[in-house]
Amino acid sequence: MDHLVRLTKRYPALAEMKDEIKQVYEIIKDSYVNGGKLLVCGNGGSAADSDHIVGELMKGFYKQRKLSPEEKFRFGEQGEKLQGALPAIALTRHDALSTAFLNDADPEMVFAQQVYGYGREGDAFLGLSTSGNSKNVILAAKVAAAKGMKVIAMTGRDGGALKELSDLCLIVPAQVTADIQELHLPIYHAICAMLEDYFFPGE
Repeated sequence: MDHLVRLTKRYPALAEMKDEIKQVYEIIKDSYVNGGKLLVCGNGGSAADSDHIVGELMKGFYKQRKLSPEEKFRFGEQGEKLQGALPAIALTRHDALSTAFLNDADPEMVFAQQVYGYGREGDAFLGLSTSGNSKNVILAAKVAAAKGMKVIAMTGRDGGALKELSDLCLIVPAQVTADIQELHLPIYHAICAMLEDYFFPGE
């Protein structure tokens, strides 16, 4: 299935972003090929999107991602139920760590602290912000860049400050927060599906 063709047929407003979306896919793919992982964050609805993205990468999406016979043997009976995973972490999901850091240190640095702890050179960072100006996402992007990670952003409106901080910024053609989020979802679904096709062919 050509997921980009399907995306742009269903969402004609995104047709002009086709090449940029493919470039984001390539950045994340290259990170995985080289043993990296994806760190994702956002606020509000974009926090939910962050968790959603991780859910599509860490288990089967369109495919079952069955383990190879060798892996099934290594993991025994559990190998029949495990699925291939693309390592990704939503920085929005660690309540004890986040609330402790919010209370004890600096609330605006809550994502940046996790990028510092989890991130490695060659990993990819994806920050979602409908305005492109979410301070905690911006600070996390700065730490990611300093660690040698590829920085990707998904925004709307004019891209905000994240546009200038990112290796690639996907700016959807919308102004209203809800409309921006509605266009982010099919984009990241397409990217996750493309990654699945590349790393789990033949199903």
